[in-house]
Amino acid sequence: MPTNEDTRLRTDSLSYEEARDELVRVVAELEQGSSTLEQSIALWERGEALARRCEEWLIGAKARLDAARAGAQAGAAGAADPE
Repeated sequence: MPTNEDTRLRTDSLSYEEARDELVRVVAELEQGSSTLEQSIALWERGEALARRCEEWLIGAKARLDAARAGAQAGAAGAADPE
């Protein structure tokens, strides 16, 4: 059974843009310095989870670009060397 912490930190359904925008809000709130220590810790944890989610999206996007480039290079090599 998920705990409140699991629910609060859950980010797997967020798009890159959603995670990034929420991360920006979390950082801005932390920078204000008006939160209690407990609130600041919770915000920090949320920010860490959001940053991990953004990184997952970026790693996935890079892998897709690398695959597309490899496919394009293979296609160009095949077209330049007809049998």
